[in-house]
Amino acid sequence: MHPAIQFSHVNFPQRKVQISYRSDELKLADLAQFLANLGYKPSINLENLDKKEQKKDRSLVFQLVIAGFCFGNIMLLAFPEYVNPEETWLTENRLFFRWLMFGLSLPVVLYSASSYLKSAYFALKTRKVNIDIPIAIGILVLFFRSTYEVVADLSPGYFDSLAGLVFFMLIGKWFQQRTYQSLAFDRDYKSFYPIAVTKIDENQNHENILLSELKKGDRILLRDEEILPADAILIKGSAYIDNSFITGESRLIHKKTGDKIYAGGKQSGAAIELEIIEEVNQSYLTSLWNHDTFRQKNSFLDNLINQVSRYFVYIILSIALISGIFWYFYDTSQMFQVITAVLIIACPCALALAAPFTLGNLMRIMGRKAYYAKEAFTLEKMNKIDTLVFDKTGTLTQNDAQQVRYEGDKLSGNDKTMIYSMAMQSNHPLSQMLQEFFKGLEKLEVKNYQQIKGKGQKAEINGTEVALGSHQWIAQENEVGRETEVWYRCNGKIKGRFVFENQYRKNLSEIFKGLKNYDIHVLSGDNDHEREILEKIIQQKQNLNFNQSPQDKLNYIKNLQEKGRKVMMIGDGLNDAGALQQSDVGVAVAEDMNSFSPSCDAILAGSSFRLLPYFLKLSQKGIFLVKIAFVISFLYNIIGLSFAVTGNLEPVVAAILMPVSSISVVIFATVGSWFLAYRLFKK
Repeated sequence: MHPAIQFSHVNFPQRKVQISYRSDELKLADLAQFLANLGYKPSINLENLDKKEQKKDRSLVFQLVIAGFCFGNIMLLAFPEYVNPEETWLTENRLFFRWLMFGLSLPVVLYSASSYLKSAYFALKTRKVNIDIPIAIGILVLFFRSTYEVVADLSPGYFDSLAGLVFFMLIGKWFQQRTYQSLAFDRDYKSFYPIAVTKIDENQNHENILLSELKKGDRILLRDEEILPADAILIKGSAYIDNSFITGESRLIHKKTGDKIYAGGKQSGAAIELEIIEEVNQSYLTSLWNHDTFRQKNSFLDNLINQVSRYFVYIILSIALISGIFWYFYDTSQMFQVITAVLIIACPCALALAAPFTLGNLMRIMGRKAYYAKEAFTLEKMNKIDTLVFDKTGTLTQNDAQQVRYEGDKLSGNDKTMIYSMAMQSNHPLSQMLQEFFKGLEKLEVKNYQQIKGKGQKAEINGTEVALGSHQWIAQENEVGRETEVWYRCNGKIKGRFVFENQYRKNLSEIFKGLKNYDIHVLSGDNDHEREILEKIIQQKQNLNFNQSPQDKLNYIKNLQEKGRKVMMIGDGLNDAGALQQSDVGVAVAEDMNSFSPSCDAILAGSSFRLLPYFLKLSQKGIFLVKIAFVISFLYNIIGLSFAVTGNLEPVVAAILMPVSSISVVIFATVGSWFLAYRLFKK
């Protein structure tokens, strides 16, 4: 709508919009004026900017109350004219009653129906068409026709139908708003992301806690590549912050002790300590997750709904015009009733809500089982998946169950503290296990820290060059080790290695049996010494790939997609972030995980990994539900219009039926999705 606006994301239940725009082409004040011209004046109140509790907007309730009051009284005044219009007392007071009905209709039109009229006005002002235009036309046609009838003393008009029309539409709007709020997709963080942060207590001990447990004043450790979940002050260390998730600008910004760092910034370099100064804002993290950098093109359902909604209004206006012309020549008394009924009964709302409500409810059900999708249409993409690609470490294996042993030269106390201090800088699963292995040791200052993805990490500690990583990188040799290992080098001398004994998730063979209809691939940065184990688990010898770098994983996904495959990548979101973003659906497995990866489409708690086959089945059945809901919506519009154009539908009845279509879709989506989930998860 404006060339300088790059991206916008609307949250209808919360009445908020997130806009990304080019500030060199459009000033903030001009953007605010542009939105005001569209009919959506921004609410700018700096006093309430930091308040967590926002005042509820009760305008819809007040509009509903006024419309209900006026509707009841107008019906009371109009009733005698329907029963016995020739009564003497009525004949003497008829004009007074009619003007009283006119007076009661004014608050209905000017206040209760104002949202429809304003929306239609601003749409026409900007040369756009929306669903409120035919509704506004219907309201105005009834009002002006009724006013003419009263002024000319021809009849009492249709003020009762007008008030009833607005009243019942507002009831539907209120119900829709309440239902949408209950399915708000920016779910509360206490039941949302299973992401951990490392809290530092008063004794300098480290503890992984969930975001929901993080409080203002807590001190946390932020490692290389980790994203800050809340605004904080830098307490210790040198921060180099990547704000690309916030601003789209990837240039590193250096921060010193005492500087404020905003939520969403990603640390690049050695671990830093920060003090939280604001509580975690789940809605803000969700907006980062839905940043346009990581958004893929709209889904088929999304495009279908947009196309239908775009042309729906033109079709309805055409039908109303043709019907009006026909009834003008056939029966003029029926013309206004037919036009109004056509304009009111037809509604794309049920069609537009079918997919969001059905998929949104399925999202909520999956969320209770610890599978958290980025957006509703992620489930549509899941429905089309035919290929599953698994990372090994941290995905098929359990980090907390692995055992570590050391082989090599005897480690001095200084060696151990340097290894521990180095491992503390990284959130890689193997580094996390080394942290646990040396837990309780002193943490030394780390300088010139570097992490090379797929290879290892190096830094300077007390003047000593320290490196941890793969055998190929540490020894500068092409030989590949036969086990999952991390080698240790100190001042250029290789001292030994840490060997990790992988413990695979329980019932992994049963999980893969449930995925037999998919093409299975495994990508691992480790060597192939566990090939035979994986072959027994997966029941296949092909598509097992080892010694894969992050770039190799990304290229592997691309190659599959070039062959026409729809790929879901399941990984830890660290070394495979690029592959997750490239895949059609990227799933990050979180198991006491300290990294929030906006590049993924869903987060799966490690404890729910066994339910992956059921999540895929539920997405398939969910799309079937959406198709049925579409059919219900189309049938409603076809049947409703057929009654309206033939003059067999009163406008007030049309107003009652219009929200019923949306309500029926909501009920169908809710009951249907819960029934499907019950059938699947009870097994």
